[in-house]
Amino acid sequence: MVVRICKDTQAMGKAAAALFVALATEKPNAVFGLATGSTPVPTYSEMAAAYQAGAVDYSGITTFNLDEYVGLAPDHPQSYRYFMETNLFKHINIPTENTHVLSGLATDPEAECAAYEAMIDAAGGIDLQILGIGNNGHIAFNEPAADFAAVTHTVQLTESTIEANKRFFDSVDDVPRSAYTMGIGSIMKAKKIVLLANGAAKADAIKAMVEGPVTPECPASILQFHPDCVVLVDEAAASKLSK
Repeated sequence: MVVRICKDTQAMGKAAAALFVALATEKPNAVFGLATGSTPVPTYSEMAAAYQAGAVDYSGITTFNLDEYVGLAPDHPQSYRYFMETNLFKHINIPTENTHVLSGLATDPEAECAAYEAMIDAAGGIDLQILGIGNNGHIAFNEPAADFAAVTHTVQLTESTIEANKRFFDSVDDVPRSAYTMGIGSIMKAKKIVLLANGAAKADAIKAMVEGPVTPECPASILQFHPDCVVLVDEAAASKLSK
């Protein structure tokens, strides 16, 4: 695990986007693993700017998103499909059929999750996965638990995650209580991972992830075992690191 401290979120976005642009150039049929939330937005803006400047072609890229809320339609303003369309997909030239997000309206959750895992494997696995981290150390929607979840599955969201996400909804009652998410095992199979975190609220989680024991009580700590993981943080998020 390599930790890089960046000046601000814009610098983090530039650094992360450079990894995706370089990979798309070196491997035009690469597979991107994507995330939602406010943290990767600067990365997506930089990725779009690179395309609009003619510096990169995404037409051969395939993408898989980490997660989706159960019960939200793709056109719901808070669905993760809608987020990706708004913040990245409509600004670049990746074919819609190459973009994959779990269906929040799936009638058979187990089949949806199994099919998603199979599609990732059929695509050759994820080459570069972007991650954020929750205040409690969760990655994707893998919350602190007794063990590490292996594959894509349905999860009940914790009250802390619901509380953190309520700002995106009209009220806390509108926040979905469950979601589909890639498992820790699914994430760890990515060839390269870049994790982004900013702000003092993430400092405890970053310290636990980087310097704490590897435990499912801090799901992100498993990344200590990944062979190629880059952590991009601002000074506030890095403020409790001792090394």
